[in-house]
Amino acid sequence: MKKTMKLRMSFVVCSLFGLLCLTSCNDYLDTEKYFKDRLTMEKAFAEKPYVEQWLAHAYSFLLVQNGDVCNFSEDPHNFADDIYYGASAGYHNEKVVSYANFKNGRYNEDDYNENWAMCYKGIRQASEFLKYIKYNKDLTADEIEDYKGQAYFLRGYLYWLLLRKYGPVPIIETPDGELDYTQSDAALSSPRNTYDECVDYICQQMIEAAKRLPLKRDALNIARPTRGAALATRAKALLYAASPLMNGNKDNYAKQLTDDKGRQLLNAEYNEEKWAKAAAACKDVIDLGVYEIYVTGTNMVGTSDFPKTITPPYNAEFSNKEWPNGWANIDPYLSYRAVFDGELIGSSNPEIIFTRGTNGNNQTTRGLLWMIYYMLPKFAGGFNTIGATQKQVDAYYMNDGTDVPGKDKEIGRGDGSERPAGFTTSQDVKEGKYAPLCADVSLQYANREPRFYATIAYNGCFWPLSNAKQADHRNYYSWYYRGGHNGFDEGYNNGEDWLRTGIGFRKYVHPFDTNDANSYEEKVFKTEPAIRYADILLMYAEALNELTKGYQVASWDASKTYDISRSIDEIKKGIRPIRIRAGLPDYSDDTYGDAARLRAKIKRERQIELVGEGQRYYDLRRWKDAPVEESLPIYGCNVMMTYQQKELFHSPVVVTQFPTTFSDKMYFWPLPKSELKRNLRLTQNPGWQTYD
Repeated sequence: MKKTMKLRMSFVVCSLFGLLCLTSCNDYLDTEKYFKDRLTMEKAFAEKPYVEQWLAHAYSFLLVQNGDVCNFSEDPHNFADDIYYGASAGYHNEKVVSYANFKNGRYNEDDYNENWAMCYKGIRQASEFLKYIKYNKDLTADEIEDYKGQAYFLRGYLYWLLLRKYGPVPIIETPDGELDYTQSDAALSSPRNTYDECVDYICQQMIEAAKRLPLKRDALNIARPTRGAALATRAKALLYAASPLMNGNKDNYAKQLTDDKGRQLLNAEYNEEKWAKAAAACKDVIDLGVYEIYVTGTNMVGTSDFPKTITPPYNAEFSNKEWPNGWANIDPYLSYRAVFDGELIGSSNPEIIFTRGTNGNNQTTRGLLWMIYYMLPKFAGGFNTIGATQKQVDAYYMNDGTDVPGKDKEIGRGDGSERPAGFTTSQDVKEGKYAPLCADVSLQYANREPRFYATIAYNGCFWPLSNAKQADHRNYYSWYYRGGHNGFDEGYNNGEDWLRTGIGFRKYVHPFDTNDANSYEEKVFKTEPAIRYADILLMYAEALNELTKGYQVASWDASKTYDISRSIDEIKKGIRPIRIRAGLPDYSDDTYGDAARLRAKIKRERQIELVGEGQRYYDLRRWKDAPVEESLPIYGCNVMMTYQQKELFHSPVVVTQFPTTFSDKMYFWPLPKSELKRNLRLTQNPGWQTYD
């Protein structure tokens, strides 16, 4: 039966999605933009331009607050105990929750909650697309299948974003996609599904997507999903379902997280096979043979922007072998840096499985763009307010794979060693010692692994910003002592623009990103790493490490069966490429033989490799490590010290502006209270208010 497309009957009006999304018809879809002359849905979908506009609108709900690499003004889940932001509410955005309040759970049910409405809007958009695409007469059969695959992916991915942030959510689905909008709120209300039910649904959507999506996209379609993107999302959902928060959780928080009938939404019974299913799902992605860890060759000439390769210390197993068995012919520093800073365009990046942005020009997502400007120091036109914690600095290895002396000493995890004292000298620089450090840099930052230098802006670090308009701002050494250009008093006098720990962050900054014209525009396009192959490899290793026996698990399309067990050789396939690309030796056989020791190593590897990619916040929660890790005091340099007090500057102190704690209510984000009022069967996450 044909239905006339009217404002009051647009695809979200009076459906349960309308109730959940809390949006008016006019807010949800500008029907004037998409439909002319009150076209019927069937007639609209018969024409290719309308189909493409509808699908494009569904993509729009993946952006802004739903990005993985988000700035703090949109969604602060990109910050945990590793990196922080310094801006306070009212400084740049009155809706911003300060980092201290964010870390202490002093936010409310209205903060950063645009995700809920955005996701359900996009889900409805994708559902309507799948319902009406059959009426199209312009597209080829292959085009229709591809578009359907994209819609299945979008619907599943938006549910994944909801599940990751809010925990179990209502799965809204009817056989024909229609709901009786004349019913009361009570009749339309729907309870939350269990976590496992949500994961099952997401996996179903991703399998439907994978059946239809191509293995690769061309450069003009970089932001559209592929088969690998669907399978990787499925793998992530299954890994989360296997993790301690969701698998065998018998604590009080899990007991309190129920639907309106008292059904517990997190699985209380531990099921080891979930880890095997997650590992098999990761293997589905690996076996596609499409993705690989990016490396670039050695650079023996060197410029300020692309420095000469620093050869890792000699290792008998890896130094003389070429990639992928060793690092003899690669540059670990430039290899890692190019994945993120835009030097490697998205369509040429073999690590990127899924990204957001605009097809065709690799436009940087807004969250990532503003991350860069808050990372840049003042001299480069940045805000100088996103930085790293001492814990993150200590996580990085020395260049020979050992721990830095004094690691985690202040938080009670030290091994008895002391932090290195002293500073580099001009003679050291002349002799090429401690490269890439300049003179007068703390030896705490000497001889660190390449990922450290590509990510951390330590005191005295070199910023190869060759695009600056002012000559003295090019190839700049940034110092954070009090009294310095990027130090406490300079930033404090200008408001919030100073690094609370005296340690910066620069993972996504390209040498051409200088913003001294204050235009706040893209300089070098960046590819947001929403899902990256390195993540899948580490997930594969993590899942295998948790197994105590073997399992047979079918592949995603049931074309083959995997024998899944805790095989050290298979675990190494997930870890070695990450370590070798970083110029680091592999773990010892003793470490691989001990599941507990290896678990700690994998967690640390994720902390280092994936920092600033929106992973750590959720990892700490799914592992149930957040109560400890998020409650530890945040340490950093003593930013009140001047250059004349440089030893004291580099003696870590508690950053009093960042008091920390963790309570159980912070495992999942609170549901918007307005949604609870409309959907009468919706239950709030434990610890948060239901109504005013």
